[in-house]
Amino acid sequence: MTWDILNILGTLAFAISGALIALEEDYDILGVYVLGFTTAFGGGIARNLLIGIPIEDIWSQDSLFKIAFLAITVVFILSNKWIASWKKWVVFFDAIGLAAFAIQGANFALTIDAPLFAVIIAATLTGAGGGMIRDVLAGRKPMIFRSEIYALWAALAGLAIGLDLVRGPYTTFFLLIAIVLFRMLSVYYKWNLPHKFRT
Repeated sequence: MTWDILNILGTLAFAISGALIALEEDYDILGVYVLGFTTAFGGGIARNLLIGIPIEDIWSQDSLFKIAFLAITVVFILSNKWIASWKKWVVFFDAIGLAAFAIQGANFALTIDAPLFAVIIAATLTGAGGGMIRDVLAGRKPMIFRSEIYALWAALAGLAIGLDLVRGPYTTFFLLIAIVLFRMLSVYYKWNLPHKFRT
């Protein structure tokens, strides 16, 4: 049940996030669907490549594809007034996708007895990979490398799960809320990782 909820949450959040970015960039209907699906499933594909899961397994998630299709369609047919207000929530949807998929990616790596480092990388790639691919396709600098602390929260989720600090649905839900909260706080307070000083 927890696994399914994380999958649905992450898919919905990233599909909406990708569609909203596509509309911001004035993409046509095909571009909106491509960017929405890429954001929702790009991280999972990258994770599967990393930890040796057959990449074709991604196509077995037909229910998630339907959920993503429905979410993208709703975003596309909403009036411009609604879209304008939804655009303010892009960071929030992105934070939910980051959290849900980071946890899911780490748990996925644990099912194949991956070492701690691989669990952390799987969490980071699954959580941030879709957003990174989205930004590249949208012609933007990837948020993962420049924005207020982003991928670090996914990596810390992977670390917590890899160290077996997260057990059961309640602690999983708490971790999800914590990642979303810290991601939003890092945006609000403009927390950043160190950059090299320019002389």
